Amino acid sequence: MKKTFFSLAIVAVSMLVLTACSTKSETTEVNNFRINRGTNLSHWLSQSEERGEARRQHIQEDDFERLEQLGFDFVRLPIDEVQFWDEEGNKLPEAWDLMINAINLAEKHHLRTIVDLHIIRSHYFNAVNEGDDSGNTLFTSEKSQKDLINMWYQLSDVLKGYSNDSVAYEFMNEPVADDHEQWNQLIVKVHKALREREPQRTLVIGSNRWQGYETMKYLKVPENDKNIILSFHYYNPMILTHYGAWWTPIGKYTGKVNYPGVLVSKEDYDAQTPEVQKLLDENQYTTQVWDVDKIRADFADAIAVAKKYGLQLFCGEWGVYEPVDRELAYKWTKDMLTVFKENNIAWTTWCYDADFGFWDQQKNEYKDKGLVDLLTEK
Repeated sequence: MKKTFFSLAIVAVSMLVLTACSTKSETTEVNNFRINRGTNLSHWLSQSEERGEARRQHIQEDDFERLEQLGFDFVRLPIDEVQFWDEEGNKLPEAWDLMINAINLAEKHHLRTIVDLHIIRSHYFNAVNEGDDSGNTLFTSEKSQKDLINMWYQLSDVLKGYSNDSVAYEFMNEPVADDHEQWNQLIVKVHKALREREPQRTLVIGSNRWQGYETMKYLKVPENDKNIILSFHYYNPMILTHYGAWWTPIGKYTGKVNYPGVLVSKEDYDAQTPEVQKLLDENQYTTQVWDVDKIRADFADAIAVAKKYGLQLFCGEWGVYEPVDRELAYKWTKDMLTVFKENNIAWTTWCYDADFGFWDQQKNEYKDKGLVDLLTEK
């Protein structure tokens, strides 16, 4: 719940004194921002062209009530710079109001919130895949980095009244730096800037190259800060989770996918174009056995890093594209949940109601009740 600010001078002075005299124990106490299972409220305040009434109606209180009833305990709320600031850096009030209302509704329904700065003008994680990352200046421009910090200053000004046990900040989604050290150095800058403003706020930090599990071993985490959650994303094998997805190269594969086991048979391989065959070869889809043990092996580095720093591990994105065969989707989902549970890894599915989701906002009904039952199984 938001704190109440009093105008009495004596209270203001007292707060200033307390801030100035803050002790080490007051700034190193571990928050109770404990998370387990959640979902992304995606394609609303991020990656969406909806504005006005359509955007206001997209996520309502009944959505938070539904998530609470299903047993979810938190949400990840992706937000984009273009929805919150115009090109001159002026705030766009409606998006801010929607974000605040969403956090309030989440609190009302006993859900914690991770505010995730998903896409900014100086960095778009898919630009590399789309062949034009000329606008990705975040890791080469001091101004772009200062702009990022300034965005978080403004977000902090609005959100700092929320309990540290209720709201966390993910200050960058899926960084894609050429060199891992570029991301590590930016982490230092943003972490320092936010800690000067909010010493206790839980910060979610992911690894370089799309928050990949395989790059967690290169991540340098600020020392002696226990209010950090380490994050990675996982959609492997892409040929299964993104089968038929038009925006990915592997989505061009038209054969059968097998899981568990070797994903693509020789017969299906031979029927593909040379371009697709090259992708299959590069990803070892015709030779590698995919099953729960492969997932365990992939997670090993991320688990080791979390143990090294004594921090909670969080899989911020994982899921299966809606058109994928449901039997395959459920088998993979079960294996993912098994490994999450074995290692106390918190997670948010990608996503709630978009093309990887389980809820249909238009029809006001579950579009995949089988998936919901898996995700909410005790």
